[in-house]
Amino acid sequence: MPATAPRAIRIAIVGVGNCASSLVQGLSHYRDGANDMIGLTHVDLGGYQPGDIRVAAAWDVDYRKVGRDVTDAIFASPNCTARFCERVDPTGTIVEMGRILDGIADHMAEHPEERSFRPADLPEATRASVIRTLRERKVDILLNYLPVGSQRATEFYAECALEAGVALVNNIPVFIASDEGWAERFAAAGVPVIGDDIKAQLGATIVHRILTDLFAKRGVKLERTYQLNTGGNTDFLNMTNRSRLSSKKISKTEAVQAVAEVRIDDDDIHVGPSDYVAWQKDNKVCFLRMEGRLFGGVPMNLELRLSVEDSPNSAGVAIDMIRCAKLALDRGLGGAILPASAWFCKHPPVQMTDDAAHAALAAFIAEQPARLAAVRQESAG
Repeated sequence: MPATAPRAIRIAIVGVGNCASSLVQGLSHYRDGANDMIGLTHVDLGGYQPGDIRVAAAWDVDYRKVGRDVTDAIFASPNCTARFCERVDPTGTIVEMGRILDGIADHMAEHPEERSFRPADLPEATRASVIRTLRERKVDILLNYLPVGSQRATEFYAECALEAGVALVNNIPVFIASDEGWAERFAAAGVPVIGDDIKAQLGATIVHRILTDLFAKRGVKLERTYQLNTGGNTDFLNMTNRSRLSSKKISKTEAVQAVAEVRIDDDDIHVGPSDYVAWQKDNKVCFLRMEGRLFGGVPMNLELRLSVEDSPNSAGVAIDMIRCAKLALDRGLGGAILPASAWFCKHPPVQMTDDAAHAALAAFIAEQPARLAAVRQESAG
């Protein structure tokens, strides 16, 4: 492993896909204050900068990534996200064979190799081997970037993080931080967890939430709404198997319901991935419609189309989640880190309005417990 700075935050990545590619590119893009730090909400977060983050371990199951340096693996098929950093710093970390379990949907085999996952013909990781790697590499934080629907695989790595005493950042909609049983286990072990299901920097969910909150604040009754999303990356291809979508749909729907003035009837709200369009690659397009009634009961509607490169849209958020997890470790905190989970994730243990979550996060970063308690009480009220 290359030499690291004394303040380095050592991370391990599970799933070296498009999101991991954008994250690793971003660490080089912003290294040493490069590129004016545009696109980051926090240049300095609790004394940590993006350049303090180092990739110390990584697991994947695709034969095109296993055995390669992370720097090379992030550009291997089926990854298709934008290459915005031409010179990515070598990590010196080789991608190891992970544990498959339910991490690859059966229908992936029906699609062209360059668009789908193909498992390596190698022995899979064991719990003992993952824990040993986490400990030997002195990993601080484990990032879960497995495909949607990877319930058993996520739980496997969560168990490893718990036993190794490594903080977990759960970027996918398998409920760990927001599951009471898992949260209690992390709290009992004194290990922080942030999750679940990362909320993009400016994506469909945050825009839908802000507009829903705006309707409530402006006295407009929101009667029905939909959010339809299309994309062409492996995430969307994976989700064409509808059986893998249950937690994703819950996560995205509840993120919107949580800020509605009155809960919307189930038949009047639809939020979720809609279709796979191969040529879109990592571009995600959201079609949003909201119908309501204004003063005097007069009807109105709003339609919006949002187009973003999906994976870079979450990378800056991940950098902040990593640094918040490190602050929690530094402070000896365990269990679900509520302010970070509420601000950064779609399905946190406690839902807050975005204003309240932002205030709670600021209080957490500044280590202002009295202010944080007041925000939580106001949100609960």
